[in-house]
Amino acid sequence: MRKLLPLIGTPSGSHPGGRSAMTCRFRCGDACFHEVPNTSSNEYVGDVIAGALSRRSVMRAAAVVTVAAAGAGAVGVAGAPEAQAAPAAQGGPRKPEGARGLRFTPVAPNTADAVTVPEGYRQNVVIRWGEPILRGAPAFDPEKQTAAAQAGQFGYNCDFLALMPLKGERGQQLLVANHEYTDEVLMFRGYDSENPTREQVEIAWAAHGLAVVAVEEDHRSGKLTPVTRHPLNRRLTATSEFRLTGPVAGSDLVKTSADPSGTKVRGTLNNCAGGTTPWGTTLHAEENFNQYFARGSRATDKRYGIGTGTTERKWERFDKRFDLAQEPNEVHRFGYVVELDPYDPDSVPRKRTALGRFKHEAATVRLTHDGRPVVYSGDDERFDYFYKFVGSKRMRPGNSRSAREHNLTLLDEGTLYVAKLTGDSPAIEIDGTGKLPKDGEFDGSGQWIPLATATADGAVSHVEGMTAEEVFVFTRLAGDKVGATKMDRPEDIEPNPVTGKVYVALTNNSNRGVGSNPGADEANPRNANKHGHVLELTERWNRPESTKFAWSLFLVAGDPEDPATYFAGFPKDSVSPISCPDNVAFDAHGNLWISTDGSALGSHDGLFGVATRGSRRGELKQFLTVPRGAETCGPVIQDRRVLVAVQHPGEVDGASVEKPASTWPDGPGRHVRPAVVAVWRADGRDIGV
Repeated sequence: MRKLLPLIGTPSGSHPGGRSAMTCRFRCGDACFHEVPNTSSNEYVGDVIAGALSRRSVMRAAAVVTVAAAGAGAVGVAGAPEAQAAPAAQGGPRKPEGARGLRFTPVAPNTADAVTVPEGYRQNVVIRWGEPILRGAPAFDPEKQTAAAQAGQFGYNCDFLALMPLKGERGQQLLVANHEYTDEVLMFRGYDSENPTREQVEIAWAAHGLAVVAVEEDHRSGKLTPVTRHPLNRRLTATSEFRLTGPVAGSDLVKTSADPSGTKVRGTLNNCAGGTTPWGTTLHAEENFNQYFARGSRATDKRYGIGTGTTERKWERFDKRFDLAQEPNEVHRFGYVVELDPYDPDSVPRKRTALGRFKHEAATVRLTHDGRPVVYSGDDERFDYFYKFVGSKRMRPGNSRSAREHNLTLLDEGTLYVAKLTGDSPAIEIDGTGKLPKDGEFDGSGQWIPLATATADGAVSHVEGMTAEEVFVFTRLAGDKVGATKMDRPEDIEPNPVTGKVYVALTNNSNRGVGSNPGADEANPRNANKHGHVLELTERWNRPESTKFAWSLFLVAGDPEDPATYFAGFPKDSVSPISCPDNVAFDAHGNLWISTDGSALGSHDGLFGVATRGSRRGELKQFLTVPRGAETCGPVIQDRRVLVAVQHPGEVDGASVEKPASTWPDGPGRHVRPAVVAVWRADGRDIGV
């Protein structure tokens, strides 16, 4: 087994997982240090105790893969954009074993200030914060930043990524990216957090939002490069025009002095994970929007984690809409899933209110047998819930104008559900220590509880004491009322395109069972859950519109030598250590790829692949690690390429422009810059085969 590394740059135990205080400040407004917003008495889905091996593990002892101690290529600076693989071991290279799609030598846990990839793989930085993508945008100059320049440049802290096809343009694709939040102390020299300037605030507004940029593949090397000034390139920011659609549009709950119609919103904020649709659009989840709004005073504000004082960035000093004492409804216009048509640069993105309002993490889509969309989404908060939306209208195939116009209405009509899970073992057998119940595994059943239904003629609430508009605006409270199951920060949720099973990443919750907080149950029964876990759901009859499902524990993260970890029964001496699963994706073989956020094991965050079926089910292997202070986001897994967003590199306590904690990607003396990285096999063959 690899030895784990001591934590670097973060006092042990001071912040959730391995996060720095800076991350907590700028990404989520210190959410984990505030009172838990959910004070309802609902049952809790605590951490999954994966301690002992399940009885299935004996059947999985067949294939044992040696975990590599090193053997990886790394890139730390722009001067070496394509990493050379490490030399082969003496005696010639050994073909890695593993499930198809995962046949690579695992990267060892490390703290290198670089993107480290397996031997035999290469990489390049596709695009960095500040690179111009629109016509007329200047080259990036960190000492001469302006809001106008940033509005035409790639934004900050890229998260969700999608690569969309460009028909008729050989070798080119559309890269769509979220820009979740800004780290002002790493952006501006001499930044004074108590007295930001208007120019700095307006630059930050422009650095939030979404980006669309064409990228071109070099078939000889495999690397991707941006196509500047492509006609489809686009930036959307915290001040761009967006439209509210669905059951909340026009409601008194979303009307403001600037928008008495309740239908037009300036900007999108804190876009985290997302998804793509079968009809060719992208979905972008507004997550920690609460941190941008000052002086909340209502019970609903508190339930959404909105503070009563000023904010970290002080935006309320420069625009009254961020001051709820002056514009109480402005916050009700954020916390939705945004739908973008990347093929129409003149289109106005839509906030789909029928999918509910909460801290959306992800919005992934599958179709029912008759062509209706089903969207899964998590609410990234301790002790909150996960949801699905089942549309009532069928998708029209094709790319005609009428088909596209029809499909752009699909997410406005349907029913929103929240999940309730029940274990199949006696509660006395779930003690939160990691001890398995007598039946040898953690599993059970669940149901999707309807909250409200939106139609073309109006909306109907299924929650007693709440109107439909209230359900869609205060969705968390609706989940409270119907007794949804409390989870440990449900993040990305994605269905497996091969098997149809649905995987839920639960990042962590060190508050589980602490003080008056809820205790363990069978779905997530590990106390002080700092490493997180992954649940596997099977919809009844494998039909996504079903209102019932079965669930089981798939992966309990942590050091494999810890008895309270579990890897679907695969031998634990043959897997990589993993902590804090966040974003997930699938390859064409049905393998689950997991990116991490805030590893509490002492190594840097990374990207992992794990087999979900066959004799190697549960075999988890680390594919890459990211630089110091960074988080791995937005994985895209293609046949011959893996794409990741390297978010907030250098985000370490005490770091600043003057005292950087990372020199990635451009080397010493240059600003640390979030960026997108592409990885491919040096021999040009498919990933992991």
